[in-house]
Amino acid sequence: MTEAEVKAFLKENEYPEHIVKAGKKGLIEQYNQFVSQVEHGYTLNLEDYRNDLDLRAILSRLGLQSEIEEADARFRRLLVFTESSVWDCDDNPDAFWLYGYPRNAKGDLLDDLRNEGFLE
Repeated sequence: MTEAEVKAFLKENEYPEHIVKAGKKGLIEQYNQFVSQVEHGYTLNLEDYRNDLDLRAILSRLGLQSEIEEADARFRRLLVFTESSVWDCDDNPDAFWLYGYPRNAKGDLLDDLRNEGFLE
């Protein structure tokens, strides 16, 4: 998908202007930053984590999986997979990112995962 097509998709689907402006490169960079945050121990809350999962869903909708394969592989290794979805933001049956939480979760995310029943 071209940069113009990505921006048009984002604009048509009413994503925030800063997301539209950043375009394909910005989405990919943001996702890589998110994966790095998870690698170091994601400390934001569950709502923030879900917003970051939305970013991964956008990349999927745009068909950009091949451009984030390495980041996805890193992210998969960090997750504890569950039967229940952590976030219902995508109808993609291959959305692995929705069925797991970071094994090294701490801070607010760890507390929120406990409160929502993902952890005991």
